[in-house]
Amino acid sequence: MESHKGDHCSFVLLAEFDIDSGAQLTYQFPQPLGTDEGLVAHLMLPDGAERHLEDWTIFFLNQTSFNTISPVLALEGDEPNETHSELLYVLNLVRTKHDKTARRGAVVKAMAICTRHPFIQIFKPVLLLALDDYFSNPSQECLSRLFDAINNMDISAAPTLSRAEKLIMRSCERKDVFSEKFGIGPSDLQHYVNGHNGTPPKAHRTTSSNGSHSSEEFSRMRAGTPHTNGTGGRERSMTQSSTASHAQQVNGSSPSETSFTLGGSAVWVGDESGLLENQVGVAVGSGPGSVTSVGSSVLASTGRGRKSTDASSSSSHNYNSAYSGAIPTSSDPYLRTGLSKDTHFYQTTISYKGHHLPIKVPLSTFPEEVGEYSLIQLISTFSTPTVTVTGPIHPHLHTNGNATHPIVILFNALVTGKRILFLGHSIPAGQVASYVLSACALGSGCGTVLRGFVERAFPYASLAGGEDWVSIPGYIAGVTNPIFETSGNWDLLMDVGAGRVVVHKDIHSSCPPTVTPPAIVPLMNRTGTMRNENSAPGDDDVKRAEKEGKDSTQSSKSESLDNMFIEDLIAAISFHFGENIVRLRFAEYVSRFVRLASRYEEVAVGSTKLSWPSAPFVEGSLGSGIVFPDETAAIKELAVNTSRIEGWRRSTSYQYCVQDYQSAQATDSIQGFDVRHQLSRLRMVKDLPDSEVELIMSTLRDNVESYEQVVELLSYAPPLAGGLQPLSFGLFHQQEPVREATVDLFNQLRSYPVGVIFLQALNHFQRYAYVRQAHARESRSMKEQPCGHLAPPAPPMLSSRTPSNRSEISLGAS
Repeated sequence: MESHKGDHCSFVLLAEFDIDSGAQLTYQFPQPLGTDEGLVAHLMLPDGAERHLEDWTIFFLNQTSFNTISPVLALEGDEPNETHSELLYVLNLVRTKHDKTARRGAVVKAMAICTRHPFIQIFKPVLLLALDDYFSNPSQECLSRLFDAINNMDISAAPTLSRAEKLIMRSCERKDVFSEKFGIGPSDLQHYVNGHNGTPPKAHRTTSSNGSHSSEEFSRMRAGTPHTNGTGGRERSMTQSSTASHAQQVNGSSPSETSFTLGGSAVWVGDESGLLENQVGVAVGSGPGSVTSVGSSVLASTGRGRKSTDASSSSSHNYNSAYSGAIPTSSDPYLRTGLSKDTHFYQTTISYKGHHLPIKVPLSTFPEEVGEYSLIQLISTFSTPTVTVTGPIHPHLHTNGNATHPIVILFNALVTGKRILFLGHSIPAGQVASYVLSACALGSGCGTVLRGFVERAFPYASLAGGEDWVSIPGYIAGVTNPIFETSGNWDLLMDVGAGRVVVHKDIHSSCPPTVTPPAIVPLMNRTGTMRNENSAPGDDDVKRAEKEGKDSTQSSKSESLDNMFIEDLIAAISFHFGENIVRLRFAEYVSRFVRLASRYEEVAVGSTKLSWPSAPFVEGSLGSGIVFPDETAAIKELAVNTSRIEGWRRSTSYQYCVQDYQSAQATDSIQGFDVRHQLSRLRMVKDLPDSEVELIMSTLRDNVESYEQVVELLSYAPPLAGGLQPLSFGLFHQQEPVREATVDLFNQLRSYPVGVIFLQALNHFQRYAYVRQAHARESRSMKEQPCGHLAPPAPPMLSSRTPSNRSEISLGAS
């Protein structure tokens, strides 16, 4: 994270309500914004603020000409009169204190900070203290103290993660992921062992990396099958053979199938449960089921009664004591290596008037994710039986006719650039703003796929300046005043309080349906089900569709992949899966939408700018593009998505997506083939030709060697999609070249700590197959070497770490 002193907070603002003159911007520190002060004051003091004792609101600056700041003196930059166009996120706290001596019986004040960080929620504690301070002693000194306190926050040592590393971090629940980037040493480790006593969460549970849940599991939940812990099937007591295996390691005896050396590190397999329950040691890259004592190389366990299959990582040579982990106690199963901190965050402090506030800076945030949004809240609000959807059917929005789910209608409106209004009458403005932020994350795939939503979002919008923001094409706004509904300057209304979804009656005039390209017509005719939804309907078509709504709902609901996807999410939420799982599923959904649009472009216009062109596997050449179960499924899915893809192709987010793909093609570490296509083929296709499997595995082996390449590959294999499981099937292939290539690839992954984590997530049987085959290869290599020759060199080391002494490590069960 590239940051330095002085760039966390750009401005601190203070607004007050005066009974005679209304909302007033009292202070602007360190200098005036140079924009409409009345507009900013009304945004800081939302309508109905006096009805709530406290409210948080969010708005942005530098989006358009009417809210672009123009400071007299530039805070940063070479030119003294430089105007900053970078988006500023404004976190605002408004508080009402009842006072009988005041003219209206209450005093209303608001304080806000302007920052370039999208994770604005970290500043809430210090903003609370500062506003309390101002109520006690109203002066500009309060703003100055807040400004200095925030800008003195030190995050200079926070690691800067690449895009691929961020994708891995957000998909991996393990709290030690990328811990080597923090320089965590033995002192941190001992602090955890001596004093930390964590407890797992109670509400929406997080899911461990090897306990992540696939789409199939969500389908089982929908059918009412209870969730079980993924490790439960492996639990049993320790056997006598594992004790012998451990003794072999301690005594330095020759390698066996359960204990062997590969590249200078011990790799062992056995039942490590039940040994030395109270012993504390250090296991480099180990899981919760094993402990390795550094001094004596004694392998032990925490006594959790879990059997595991383990294989070590030669990455012990790569990060020495900087990457080491203690074993969590049985009361803390969520901390895999006992680190004193969750590596998903960088921990620092903000000091304000003697108070040292702990701050957790999230490290995997993307610009399209602002503040504390909740997809669970958004989905739950508009998925209840009482939610009503009214208005005409529009092909850009209703991809499944009357049966289209409200959340899918919202997503379609987002990607096709419709004007979206979130209304929350008599609801705190902060709650309405959170729905807008959630919608931005929804459309962008939680910031990981698309962009361009935040720049046209107005989390809280007031009557002041209303004529400006409603003129923005495709705006996404949150309001509390119902007058905006009657104004009619919107295409889709999401009523948060009443649970209504309203498509504007004149949407066909303001947003004419896209004419279907001639090349797509044969696809639709072959399916015979989507003609009315993918052609421009007239009034008669709309009325007929509304009359047939009930029947069409019953006939098409079961066929809609979108509705099945939403049902899976609702099932996950009802089973208390966490926010992160829902976000990952939506990111996957949006990513597939883009690849589907790429295939559509090839059919409609002959080429694509969005992704790899679709090509089948031919002997000696890998395929590329989106993967379908069969051609019939491809035709159906393309036909259903035709209209919304055409609508999206005329949006700003589409143009950004084209730019991002071109940039990725030039900068990706793995070049020359479509990695996602190969992994999808391994996941989805039955009876894959042996020649294709061999080419996939050998190509991955030859092109995934450096740290950047390993990280990029792992970012395409999140735990939610099975992680390395599709690749691990190569260990059981009937052809030896495939098995050999898979072992080579896993050895290369094993060279880096993050690769170890993904290998640990494989199940017992898969890890044992890897260890057994790697041991067999080493045994053959040792026999073939002349006497006196050294063993093969260790796999590549992390450039930022120095080699360590030989230590015994394990791929512990997780």
